[in-house]
Amino acid sequence: MSIKDDVIEIAKSAKEASRRLATLSSDVKNRALLKMADGLQKEAEFLKKENEKDLASGKEKGLSSAMMDRLTLSDKVIKGMADGLREVAALSDPVGEVTKMWLRPNGLQVGKMRIPLGVIGFIYEARPNVTADAAGLCIKSGNAVILRGGSEAFHSSMAILKVIHKALEGTGVPADAVAVIPTVEREAINEMLKLEEYIDLIIPRGGEGLIRFVSENSRIPVIKHYKGVCHVFVDESADFKMAEEIVINGKCQRPGVCNATETLLVHEKLVEKFLPAMGKRLIDAGVEIRGCEKTMKLIPQARPAAEEDWSMEYLDLILSVRVVKDIDDAMAHIAKHGSLHTESIVTADYHNSRRFLREVDSSVVLVNASTRFNDGGQLGLGAEIGISTTKIHSFGPMGLEDLTTTKYIVFGEGQVRA
Repeated sequence: MSIKDDVIEIAKSAKEASRRLATLSSDVKNRALLKMADGLQKEAEFLKKENEKDLASGKEKGLSSAMMDRLTLSDKVIKGMADGLREVAALSDPVGEVTKMWLRPNGLQVGKMRIPLGVIGFIYEARPNVTADAAGLCIKSGNAVILRGGSEAFHSSMAILKVIHKALEGTGVPADAVAVIPTVEREAINEMLKLEEYIDLIIPRGGEGLIRFVSENSRIPVIKHYKGVCHVFVDESADFKMAEEIVINGKCQRPGVCNATETLLVHEKLVEKFLPAMGKRLIDAGVEIRGCEKTMKLIPQARPAAEEDWSMEYLDLILSVRVVKDIDDAMAHIAKHGSLHTESIVTADYHNSRRFLREVDSSVVLVNASTRFNDGGQLGLGAEIGISTTKIHSFGPMGLEDLTTTKYIVFGEGQVRA
């Protein structure tokens, strides 16, 4: 069979599996997730052996240390995958939930009920643990999933799929509800993106290039997340110590993730007291600062920021710093250069905090907290399949509820329309 034929057959089988999966009880789905979790830990040695093939290939290709770290299936990572599945099993099942009901004058009771989306195509780069995460979230939300991982993690992803399929035997969850495209050829993605008859939603997770390619070539709705240009605005009334801790955490804890702080905006009335000490802490932490003219006067080690720096997702220990006139100037900067991902204000001013929450257009807006909290687990969703910076149909971390939609349900007693 050709790659096209393979992909179509996988998609057809996933569509059929999604219909059966949508009718399963929470207990059946939860038992399947727990068996998957146990299976991953039981087969840890097999998973690590297959992962070694990807690590050897990655080393030959000269992958960065950060990429190799993401690619590695250590005992800790495997335990994390298993624990993640157990956490998803413990979450409330959104499928079948009636979100509201109302009574019409003719006696009809009308409501909205949560239902699965159907089949989700999930395209991601070199993080094999995402295979198990996505499978767990989709099964719990009643969706079949077709996974297409990065070529760097091919052997690892196929090994995880093998363990998952073995665990699903006898659970009532059809094995075809979780599929991995068994090729590294780009043609498979192109064919997958044409199958609107079988696939209901595409979620790409990876670099901006991957997401733009998927968005430009898909006939299927796409959840987009191009990049995370996340800002912290230190307002005039900010507590300096709090602001320093929020900036250091946002930039330095994990600089290579999408919710890391990339730009610091500082109110002009406090820069002389705040910026020198803040700059020293950042430089001591190994951060390169790219600043405006006022920033460079107060932090001599700073380099001049180019115009493109204000819209840059560095994913590294680099931070853009700009002095702004006030909250309006800060919000205007965010509107121009932000990516609708995550923004934070550090302030003691109630009015400014509420303005920032109302007026800043991003998927997560925080007051006096690090941008690193834009994460499904941190926000109490239990888990997420990704962060959406589009607004249809979801905005922000996508947990179980975001993997469902609603349909109308109507109860009558023989009413007919006049």
